[in-house]
Amino acid sequence: MARGELIFISGGVRSGKSAYAESLVRTAGSGRKVYLASGQAHDEEMKERIERHRQDRQEDGWHTVEQAYRMDRVLENLQPNDLVLWDCVTTWLANELYEGWEKGSMCAEIPGCMEMKWSSLQKTILEMLDTVDVLAVVSNEVLDDFVRDELYQSWLGRIHIWLVQQAGQAIEMENGLAFRRK
Repeated sequence: MARGELIFISGGVRSGKSAYAESLVRTAGSGRKVYLASGQAHDEEMKERIERHRQDRQEDGWHTVEQAYRMDRVLENLQPNDLVLWDCVTTWLANELYEGWEKGSMCAEIPGCMEMKWSSLQKTILEMLDTVDVLAVVSNEVLDDFVRDELYQSWLGRIHIWLVQQAGQAIEMENGLAFRRK
C-alpha cells in the first residue's frame, strides 16, 4: 500500500465491514495501529460497551483515539507511518448533524453549520493522508442505516461520493464478502 492511501469500506449493518477493515489495517504495514472511535456513551450500557471495545483493542495492540466530534483534533494524536482505522462515518455524522438537539437547536437546522463541519472533515482527512501510511474509513450504506432521515441520508451520500473519489480502494462488503469497486 502506498503512503497516505485512503481505503473506503462500506456495507450494511453486520456485513463484516469493521472486521474486514481491521484485518486490512492490521496487515498494511509495520506502523502503529490507531483506531479512531466516534461513539459516545449516552447511557451506562454504551459506556460499558465502549470500555470493553477499548480494552479489547488495547490488548490487540491498537492505540484508540476517542473523538465523537471535531475530527481535526485527531491530528495531534497521529504519527508518521500510522495505520489508521476510522470506524465509523455514520456515527460521526449523527453526532455532528444532530449536535444540540437536546437544547432544541441542532446543527442540521442552522444554515451553514453542517457545511462548515463537512469542510473541516475534508481538510482533516487530507491532512491525515499527509501523515499516515493508511487511513481506512468504514461506513454504513446510505439506505441501510438506522437513521431514516432524508437530510442524514443526503449528507451520508455526499460524504461517500467524496470518499470514493479520494480513495485508492473502495470496497463494498456484503455478507462477509469484499467486493472492490475501485
